[in-house]
Amino acid sequence: MVLSVALPAGLDASKLSKDISSYSELQLARLKYRPTLPSMLDGPSVVEKGPPTKAAGNDEEIAKLFPSLYGQPSVKLIPAGASAAAPTPITVGVVLSGGQAPGGHNVIAGLYDYLQEKVPGSKLLGFLGGPAGVMKCKYVEITAEFLYPYRNQGGFDIICSGRDKIESPEQFAMAVASAEKLSLDGLVVIGGDDSNTNACLLAEHFRGKGLKTKVIGCPKTIDGDLKAAQVPISFGFDTACKIYSETIGNVMTDARSGGKYYHFVRLMGRAASHITLECALQTHPNITLVGEEVFAKGMTLGQVTNHIADVICKRADAGKNFGVVLIPEGLIDFIPEINDLISQLNEILAKAAVDAEGMYEWKEGLQPNTRTLFDSLPKDIQDQLLLERDPHGNVQVARIETEKMLISMVEEELGRRAKAGQYKGAFEGRSHFCGYEGRCGMPTLFDATYCYALGSVAAALVQAGETGLIASVGNLTAPPQEWTVGGTALTELMVVERRKGKNKPVIKKAMVEFEGAPFKKFVSVRDDWALNDRYRSPGPVQFEGPTASQPNLTLLLEQGVSI
Repeated sequence: MVLSVALPAGLDASKLSKDISSYSELQLARLKYRPTLPSMLDGPSVVEKGPPTKAAGNDEEIAKLFPSLYGQPSVKLIPAGASAAAPTPITVGVVLSGGQAPGGHNVIAGLYDYLQEKVPGSKLLGFLGGPAGVMKCKYVEITAEFLYPYRNQGGFDIICSGRDKIESPEQFAMAVASAEKLSLDGLVVIGGDDSNTNACLLAEHFRGKGLKTKVIGCPKTIDGDLKAAQVPISFGFDTACKIYSETIGNVMTDARSGGKYYHFVRLMGRAASHITLECALQTHPNITLVGEEVFAKGMTLGQVTNHIADVICKRADAGKNFGVVLIPEGLIDFIPEINDLISQLNEILAKAAVDAEGMYEWKEGLQPNTRTLFDSLPKDIQDQLLLERDPHGNVQVARIETEKMLISMVEEELGRRAKAGQYKGAFEGRSHFCGYEGRCGMPTLFDATYCYALGSVAAALVQAGETGLIASVGNLTAPPQEWTVGGTALTELMVVERRKGKNKPVIKKAMVEFEGAPFKKFVSVRDDWALNDRYRSPGPVQFEGPTASQPNLTLLLEQGVSI
């Protein structure tokens, strides 16, 4: 089926950066969508500065690491009034950093449209391939034709992303050279906590060198662990959770229809369990493991296994041999004994490679109880724990099939109980991993609009001469016209952590809070969900209709909305 594509007036089809003739009808419809901006951005704005800020922790050390930026106030954008001066054209660079998240293209669209409409004559330059593009000065000028095929579409493919960091003196010098060569007035870094930490370091370095280039961050991560009072949510979380919840709702229907499978679903989220908690609130599974709770209770792997087996036994007594279990990707990092095992393996792997098939001398480096634990794990999990570490020295949790490990261990435990006459049901596990498919989905109406606002705010902050801030949009449960806009001091979000033998500034990760409204809501209903099948199927992401504009339940609960 060939679709007729009508471009907006003024666009030259021959100059489009991407062939859209094969786009689906939905993709084409989304190209035409123009998100609503907060009314504060309708006209010229100025910044209203707040009081001096402090760091989230380790004040003295953060002050020493950021002598130029520490203590600077967060700001609000307010109307400039009729006497505002005519804007001067500026040149702004933008870079995508880290893993993908739905809505990144709309941040760039918000940047571009703001500059074209509010600061005529300005240029937007997109650095290619992430921070490496900044260092190597590889870029493309964003034009209307270049941008159009990516409006409201998923992915980061407009300029692509990368995981490089700008941290050595040589790398900072390369970034300075690029900023000076292109005469950048601003650089917008779209990324997660590590990327925005890097943005703050760049802002400090540029100011120290006397560069005019201002650096502004935008909060990106589907994991939902980059947030604070002033930054209510990171973009991409809403879309990813809704994509995953559709899948979970589908397997719930399968579980109840067949009546014979337990579906174990592992969800992305290495450091925090926000995705798992949100998907639980959306779908009402029988069992949900929250990593932070497992850690707080000091649960062993055996205790986690027994917890799952206990629920399965109770359900079997009720004649139910099916169910759904949600597992956060980073669960193994939250189990203290597994964490100890990983730490010891990291030490061994740092010295020499190990061979899980043949030579076992390396096991002598494990403590006796840790070795017993390792030997008790399924063979596949043993192999996955020995895989090469990521660039930060972490276990690559996305490659450890925790759901399959738990199926195997639960099956073994149920077998033991069956022999003892304590279990008379039937157990058959099915494993699923909801992962990368959620990172590049077509953004929901919330993410599309939120990201467009973030881009516009970032442009306004650069125009106002601000630096070392992260774009902040608040009042997000109200209609978009009523959203508040401004910038939060990046140093206000920071603490110091020990990494590779050195004190490093990092943005403090936001973990699931036990006193937070989302977790309290979950605790109030999980016992009921365990035995009574309250399955909820949210269905596919909607772009029209009564639920299309509803944000995720985590945000609603955290903002005081009753659900």
